[in-house]
Amino acid sequence: MESQLNFNIENSFDSRYSFCARQALDDLPYSFTITDPSISGHPIVFASEGFLKVFGYSKDEVVGKNGRVFQGPKTDRKSVMEIREAIREERSMQINLLNYRKDGTPFWMLFHLSPVFSEEDGRVVHFVGVQLPILPPRRPRWSASGVVRNGANLCEEGDRVCGNTNIMFGSCRRELCSDTPVELSRVLALESVLDDSSRERHSLPRAGILSSSLNISLGRIKQSFVLTDPHLPDMPIVYASDAFLRMTGYARDEVLGHNCRFLSGADTDFSTLYQIKESIKTEQACTVRILNYRKDKSSFWNYLHISPVRNASGKVAYFVGVQIEEGCKNQDRNGLCPEMRHRSVVGAVKVAVRSLSMGAGPSRS
Repeated sequence: MESQLNFNIENSFDSRYSFCARQALDDLPYSFTITDPSISGHPIVFASEGFLKVFGYSKDEVVGKNGRVFQGPKTDRKSVMEIREAIREERSMQINLLNYRKDGTPFWMLFHLSPVFSEEDGRVVHFVGVQLPILPPRRPRWSASGVVRNGANLCEEGDRVCGNTNIMFGSCRRELCSDTPVELSRVLALESVLDDSSRERHSLPRAGILSSSLNISLGRIKQSFVLTDPHLPDMPIVYASDAFLRMTGYARDEVLGHNCRFLSGADTDFSTLYQIKESIKTEQACTVRILNYRKDKSSFWNYLHISPVRNASGKVAYFVGVQIEEGCKNQDRNGLCPEMRHRSVVGAVKVAVRSLSMGAGPSRS
């Protein structure tokens, strides 16, 4: 009986995807698992290296187990029931969850679940679960220099599972058909090759929890900007444009999941930070001139515009921050003034978010 179960688990993953797809998933450094709801106990049939690193288990200790083994005494039962309900209804969901590593240490994570549908008959064959360590909710403390201090990073260096990768997924991408083409979510940032006969090839920006559809839309915006999620603890960055990375000198895995305060430094004005904080609190747009710092510690004056981004129902889904380095404000090849460049980026982001939320529906096969 056990040998048959082991065969089903191994066959579940290997029989569904081509060698190209399996190799691409093996190469991803992010924390995620693939589970099979058709096998008794809904076991894990694939665990990424990033997942094993975060949780401290070996692959043999994880494959074949249900995700409940990572829960513990302080894991919220209501959250677990919400996950089970999403599985039953075959839909995507996202939630903050307290899980436990092999050594028993608890940690908060952002958990994103998404179904994978079969191309042949449209039924759900797998679920992809993505895990991103996050800080538990806490009230920030303001230091004398005006820089917010939390006393801890988003996650330890060894726990960083978001990052930058170049995966040419090709036709293998079509083997994973979730509700938003391939929603490997915040952590599975794939560079996708779409069907050349119908669409252009697009590179998916390496964002976080955003769907691939939204990633593609945001990737067309060439200005420096970030998208932050006010509904997550510490309001982390969930998308950073390539222009932002070039301006600040940071890599994408050093930005995603962190609050924007890492750009502040000893000489950053406290009153400006307070103005930004108040505008976010009141869900109002604001424009400030703020002293920020690059990764190499060099400072620059940032002409910053922050604006709430509402979804189709009118609720604030994100905040967008658009950066223009002072001294480069008038160097726009299209002849736009800084204010118009701010508005242009904000408008494009709002269109992308609202279009996605208006088109979103239940994940049904």
